[in-house]
Amino acid sequence: MNLVVDCGNTMVKSAIFDSGTLIFYEKIELSDFSKKVKEVFDGFPEITTTMVSSVGYLSKKDIAVISLFSDLYVLDHTSKIPFKNLYATPETLGVDRIALAASAFYHNPRGNTLVIDAGTCVTYDMITDHGAYLGGAISPGISMRYTAMHEHTSGLPLLKIENSIDLIGDSTETSMHSGVVNGICNEIDGVIYQYTSRFKDLTVILTGGDAQFLAKRLKNTIFANSKFLLEGLNYLLEYNKR
Repeated sequence: MNLVVDCGNTMVKSAIFDSGTLIFYEKIELSDFSKKVKEVFDGFPEITTTMVSSVGYLSKKDIAVISLFSDLYVLDHTSKIPFKNLYATPETLGVDRIALAASAFYHNPRGNTLVIDAGTCVTYDMITDHGAYLGGAISPGISMRYTAMHEHTSGLPLLKIENSIDLIGDSTETSMHSGVVNGICNEIDGVIYQYTSRFKDLTVILTGGDAQFLAKRLKNTIFANSKFLLEGLNYLLEYNKR
C-alpha cells in the first residue's frame, strides 16, 4: 500500500493507493500536516512506502515524520523517471510537472498528450508519442489574476471566483470577472489549438483545483481528472521502488 503526498503552494493533498487503486484522498492545511499524516498511518498501518512531492513549504521536520512510519522517497530532478526528459534545465523543472508528465506517459504511452494543470499557476506540459517530455508553459492561475489586479492597482477590489460570468461586464466587479475567466478560458483554448495544429491525435488532460470550473467553459474536448498528479506520483513511486 502506497501513500503519496503533494504539497502545493497553498494546500497538501495526500492519497493512498492499493494495487494501483485510489482508496483514500484528503486535502489539508499545511499547518495540520504532521498531525493528519500520523492519523493516516494509524488508520492504514498497511502503508509501506511513501513518495513526497513538494513545491510549497513542507518542512524537513514534516518529511522526517513520514520516514518514521514507512520507506520514504522524495521526488526531485534526480529521481528515476520512465520518460525521456528533454527540458533544457531539468534541475529547475518543478516536481509537480514531473509527476504530471509521468501520469501522462502511463495513461497514454503511445500518444501525444498535453496536460494542463489549473491551480495557483496554469502549467502546460507536453509528452510526445515517443515518450519524450518537451516542456510547455507557465502562466498565472485564476486566483493569481484576481490578486494581481487588486495589488497592482489603487482602486480595484480583491474578488473571488463566481460561477455566473457574462462576456460584457456592466460594473467594475463584473468587468473584472469577465476579464479573468474569459481571459483564461480563451488562453487555454488558444494554447490547445496551437498544440493540436502541431501534434497529431492530441489528448488533452485538464487537472488542478480549478479544473472542474474551467472544463465546462472550454470549447475544446478535454478529459478532466482532478487526481491526475497524485496518480502520477503513485506511478513514479512504483517505478522507483523497482
